[in-house]
Amino acid sequence: MSDPADTPERAVPPTARIEEPSGEVERPAGAARLPGARRDGYTRLPTGPVGIEPIVVSGPDLDEAATTEWEPSTDPASIDDTRLAPWALLAAIVALVASFFVGWGIPVGVVAVIAAIMSLRRPVESRAIARWALVLGLCATVYSLGWLVWAGMQFEKLG
Repeated sequence: MSDPADTPERAVPPTARIEEPSGEVERPAGAARLPGARRDGYTRLPTGPVGIEPIVVSGPDLDEAATTEWEPSTDPASIDDTRLAPWALLAAIVALVASFFVGWGIPVGVVAVIAAIMSLRRPVESRAIARWALVLGLCATVYSLGWLVWAGMQFEKLG
């Protein structure tokens, strides 16, 4: 047998010791044991279902609306007198003039075409003005695209 003095002693890790809080720390009466826990303990999962109250829908009574006949409003404030066709024509003319000189008038031409199509779909718009805006906007878009294609070819020759 070997001498116990010759064997190295194993280091024993210290054990964790939890001390009671000092007298200065007080636990309030009726406080939960864990933060967030209720006094009577956990009664449901934290991801449990949430109660949903019924949604109250307000609006016209559909049964009553079906029996009454619709009448147009005579209120002058409710009449829609805004016009989009003249603005579409103005944008188309500006885009057409710009497309004679540079190709960067294409966004204005596209806006003119979209506004002309929207005004053709509205019954209160002047259809003649909307058609002119559509034709001029399309011409401006084609001319601007021609400028951009030509400029692309010139850059290809340089590079």
